[in-house]
Amino acid sequence: MAALRFLYDCDPGADDALAMLLALGRPDALDMIAVTCVAGNVGLEPVVNNARRILELCGRQDIPVYSGAARPIMASRGRLSIMHGSDGLAGSALPAPTMPLASGHAANEISRIARAEGRLHICATGPLTNLALALLLDPDLPEFISAITIMGGAAFSPGNTTPLAEFNFAVDPHAAAIVFDSGIQITMLGLDVTRQATVTDEMIRQVQAIATPVAAEAARLLINYGSKDPCLHDPAAIAWMLKPDIFKTVQAHVSVCTDSGAASGQVVAAVSERHLSGRLPNCTIVTHVDAAEFRMLFAASLP
Repeated sequence: MAALRFLYDCDPGADDALAMLLALGRPDALDMIAVTCVAGNVGLEPVVNNARRILELCGRQDIPVYSGAARPIMASRGRLSIMHGSDGLAGSALPAPTMPLASGHAANEISRIARAEGRLHICATGPLTNLALALLLDPDLPEFISAITIMGGAAFSPGNTTPLAEFNFAVDPHAAAIVFDSGIQITMLGLDVTRQATVTDEMIRQVQAIATPVAAEAARLLINYGSKDPCLHDPAAIAWMLKPDIFKTVQAHVSVCTDSGAASGQVVAAVSERHLSGRLPNCTIVTHVDAAEFRMLFAASLP
């Protein structure tokens, strides 16, 4: 079977970086054709730098990196995470990137690449601003996107940024609402499942034993980021694309609250027939993962 060609929309961020390392370690299954960046875990400049630092570590300067939205759609600035250090990679010793940014705004490039591919799979692990802008600019874009795998939201568990909202959706709830209203096939890996995909000491030892530069950076990220947040949120989305049979899911109709105040960014997931009230599901919500299988997959996939 041919590798799944996909565009990665992200905000690196230590866990985004770990997700990139996981995906790039499996070229037999995943073909990352472009990276589009959005401000999120840190500001846009360190985000685009971090994406290129990881690609250079893996020798993948052939993958273009596009800069995107520096702020949410309806706010002058977004939240920043305290989990990733000032540079976004938990104080990484990786050198500054030398590969240039590709020309063009991420939102426009998402549209261009999707149309060129015909049917594009997108994996999004940051605020959904770039995707929402692309959908607003190109109303026919859903015809050219086969599916979106999203790390974000919290359907059946508390948020991690507010009591009701996960970070990515809290940063730009309007963007999340636009994406879920698009009609595109969506798989959502929110806090319900990513809180099960945790770092362990044994996992770190397994990664360290690989003894390659990529694995050494992965181990450092696991140690430094994992000491603050042991949940491997973004790698879970890549793991779903690699091995969906280690996960459990439920079909739901998802909407995202855009009201200001405590509910901003909250996921409202209708699962039962009564709550669906005639609406069709628009999302596959991933609810469980075999954590041991996930950790083995991660360690086994690093080059």
